[in-house]
Amino acid sequence: MDASAIEAILERASVPEHSAEFMSAMSGGEPFLLGSYLFFTAGSWLVAVGYPLEGRFSVGDFEASLGEAQRRTNATDCHAIGPSLPLRLQPSITVRDHYYTIPSYIAVPTRLRRLAERAAAFVRMEEGRVFTPAHRKLWGEFLGRVQLPPNIFELYARTETVLPNVPGLSLLNAWGEDGRLVACFLLDKAPRKFLTYLLGAHTKFSPVPHVSDALFLEMIRIARRENKEYVHLGLGVNDGIRRFKTKWGGVPALPYFAASWQERRGVRQEVSELIRVLSTLPVGSVSKRQYFASLPRQRRFTMLWEIERGGRRSWIGGTAHFFCYSFEASFRELFEGVDWVLFEGPLDQGSLDEVYKVGRNPGSASPRLVDALGEREIRNLERVVCGPRGTWARLMGLESPDPPDVWRLLSETRHWMAFFSLWTSFLARNGWRQSVDLEAWNLAVDMGKGVVGMETIQEQVETLESIPPERIVNFLRQCRRWSRFIRHNVRAYLRGDLDAMLGTSIEFPTRTESVINRRDAAFLRCMTPYLEQGRCAVFVGSAHMLNLRHMLREMGFSVRRCR
Repeated sequence: MDASAIEAILERASVPEHSAEFMSAMSGGEPFLLGSYLFFTAGSWLVAVGYPLEGRFSVGDFEASLGEAQRRTNATDCHAIGPSLPLRLQPSITVRDHYYTIPSYIAVPTRLRRLAERAAAFVRMEEGRVFTPAHRKLWGEFLGRVQLPPNIFELYARTETVLPNVPGLSLLNAWGEDGRLVACFLLDKAPRKFLTYLLGAHTKFSPVPHVSDALFLEMIRIARRENKEYVHLGLGVNDGIRRFKTKWGGVPALPYFAASWQERRGVRQEVSELIRVLSTLPVGSVSKRQYFASLPRQRRFTMLWEIERGGRRSWIGGTAHFFCYSFEASFRELFEGVDWVLFEGPLDQGSLDEVYKVGRNPGSASPRLVDALGEREIRNLERVVCGPRGTWARLMGLESPDPPDVWRLLSETRHWMAFFSLWTSFLARNGWRQSVDLEAWNLAVDMGKGVVGMETIQEQVETLESIPPERIVNFLRQCRRWSRFIRHNVRAYLRGDLDAMLGTSIEFPTRTESVINRRDAAFLRCMTPYLEQGRCAVFVGSAHMLNLRHMLREMGFSVRRCR
């Protein structure tokens, strides 16, 4: 789609998703038009924006355009939003909400204006396009304490990546008197008729009362300067966000429905895929076991950065606690050039057994996940985790030989133990039997390297206890999406694409302030003496690399991705 076509869309835009450059940068998809409807696609997925660019919405017209888009793209992973959705998509609806808008020239109530102007006296507000370390810190703090839907969470996770690539985006910042970033809005000024408030965050550590109101008032002034007819406030999301929008005069403008579903592949596609697979089989007589044994399970480790300061060189890698490939060859090569190898915590068998013992023995006050899930949700979870069961599954060799007792784990273990037990069982059934950090630990020990755990077992258990049970419950409820989630993660991890890994639409339970951001500073303090000496390799969970890369640069280290 060329620049003139995108400009024509922005002229007629009515919802934030019509901002084609923003949506393309956020999703990685290519935009195209069918009738009055905008679509985005890449690989096997398709996103349909069911708000017409011309005329009134018609379910029939949208259904026809959606069907044609699916035929053109052969997409199997499909998503649609609209003021209403076709009948066939009703069972797949995941979100029901409203878009909220406010006129640019609304008369701001005197009380709100007074509160906003009082807060503005204590901050310096400015509009910019640079996502600084202060923004990363604010985003991390905010995401750690606020429960957000996966699609909204992804907006925050990808802000830094998307911002430089979309000319219409800007950050409206409020800096406190101590130089800290106390609040920030992300705005999109690309649509001709309106300015979009995409998201916002504010700190709890050095708060300025009503600073969000000060930013809101400034946002309205920006909309007026840009000659926008109104400000698009996005979705209600939750009660707190909805109250903030409505107190300023925001009103529900358009219904919003979102659906996600999987389209079955046609017979022709399945036959073509079968022929393609068969054509790759080795020539000659080989047994099934020999064939699968011949498949490569080793991969090169690419989630690795080189760190250097003062001529002393070390490395830091982002690990996956569970994975489907081995990186032994890469680790062996890396460890030839190091003396010390650091990990988040000890991974010897005795330490692992200690964590296991704590997880299997919950206290009387420990939350039980079984209390938060309905019977149908647990049955659904059983099917996903345990796989096919019964006579036919056994005859075809599909039944798991040792499936977990889902009900017992949910009711008789600590919430984090239940989650990890179910998650690892699902991964093992799908061929994920490797642990990146455990493999690196054992190899470092075998090669005689100095091995250091940066946290004690007690500290790690405290971190596990801090995982909010509701985040785990939300993840378990999305178990039907786990297969797509792990396929996405395999591709991203093997490419070393950190942003793609952490920008998935499903919200992983451990990506919280207490599990990630709070520990980053502690890890940095522990690893710094080793990095200053050089010849050291550090392994942390991949999510920690989001902040640690920048924190290391701020300390004067050069940080370079290894290719």
